[in-house]
Amino acid sequence: MGNLTRDPEVRYTSSGTAIAKLGIAVNRYWRNQEGQQQEETTFVDVDAFGKQAETIGQYLKKGRPIMVEGRLKLDQWDDKQTGQKRSKLGVTLENFQFLDSRSEGGDGGGSGGAQSSGGSPSSAQAGGGFAEDDDVPF
Repeated sequence: MGNLTRDPEVRYTSSGTAIAKLGIAVNRYWRNQEGQQQEETTFVDVDAFGKQAETIGQYLKKGRPIMVEGRLKLDQWDDKQTGQKRSKLGVTLENFQFLDSRSEGGDGGGSGGAQSSGGSPSSAQAGGGFAEDDDVPF
């Protein structure tokens, strides 16, 4: 869970599959042994594919919060200038959720496993968070 560090970059393969590249900043807060508040920010590169990539490109912009689930991917290459081996750990997106409901250029809805949450209450939330025909007791 983090905030986008830049607008998602969506491109298409020659076969028409959408690929979105996005960066997120994940903040961690804790108190040290002296009781002082500490903060650490980790920057993570995420790759999304298909309909999820299109949805992310359409609805999300820099600064927006997002919750990402995915698998870790290790990229390795040789640096052309130094000849040293380099590596970078990233995430291949499998699922995501919008974490606010601001609508900029759209209704904020999602597809491809995306869910919109938080923000202003909708009519379903006003009734306890369930649709009228929902029999879920919890």
